[in-house]
Amino acid sequence: MPEGYPDISVIVATRDRPGLLERAVASILQQDYPGRVECIVVYDHVDVRDLGVTAGPDRSLKLINNTHKQGLPGGRNSGVDVATGELLAFCDDDDIWLAAKLSRQVELLADPAVGAVSCGLRLRGPGIDKERVLERDLVTHEDFLADRVMEVHSSTMLVRRTTWEAAGQVDEGIPGGYSEDYEWLLRVSTHTPVAVVRRALVIVDWHGGSFYFGRWATIVEAQRYLIRKHPDLAQHRAGLARLRGQIAFALASSNRRTEAVRELAAVIRLNPWEKRVLVTVPVILRLMTGERVLRMAQKRGKGI
Repeated sequence: MPEGYPDISVIVATRDRPGLLERAVASILQQDYPGRVECIVVYDHVDVRDLGVTAGPDRSLKLINNTHKQGLPGGRNSGVDVATGELLAFCDDDDIWLAAKLSRQVELLADPAVGAVSCGLRLRGPGIDKERVLERDLVTHEDFLADRVMEVHSSTMLVRRTTWEAAGQVDEGIPGGYSEDYEWLLRVSTHTPVAVVRRALVIVDWHGGSFYFGRWATIVEAQRYLIRKHPDLAQHRAGLARLRGQIAFALASSNRRTEAVRELAAVIRLNPWEKRVLVTVPVILRLMTGERVLRMAQKRGKGI
């Protein structure tokens, strides 16, 4: 290992998307980082397929099966199980890293007080090409309690192995794996602030849709699970209102109107300025569907 450049293991969990997966893996193996980079592709309970990607010097590629619970959390945990690097990173199978990502992030890990690093991203897809870069150097636990901080995307994260061990694995018990990345960040940030490279070094392939699109019951269960697991969220009225606002919107979208009204009343008591109040009321009144509201938001590169 070149001095000052720790080995890095990058986990890509996939159900196998030919073309997109090769593109993601190539962007990892073509990093300008001088140290060793190990890319681990974890196939989620589908057959392992060879990839036509050349590893190159100080680069290696492992193809394995998910040995944990089916889903993205289990895939990431399976990858870490076999990872050999001192540093760990994650990349979605349809995202792309710019060549300088790892080099710039490792520079910030020279500070021993920092155990995790993110970076800016660019949303790119049909009708959208938009940079999202934080104008701050650190994201703290308090920040994550108050807001999801969408710029800290799973594909941007690089963490020390010691941070992973302190925070624990990705939660495989969260319903449907929904918000698993946010739940993990809540635990990570209790051990270290997340440093930020103020430059867009990841391209997120924005489809204008989601695996969770329309899975309203899963969203309700997952957000309630999150609130139960992290009681410190209750100390942040705005942050709790945000999560309960998502629950209210999902309840309204699935025609559970009485429950939605009750949940929305709680949101207003917590934070009457919570933005999800405005998008949930038309759904409760059946003036718009939840799917239409969500499509409109996603066209602007936002979620609900």
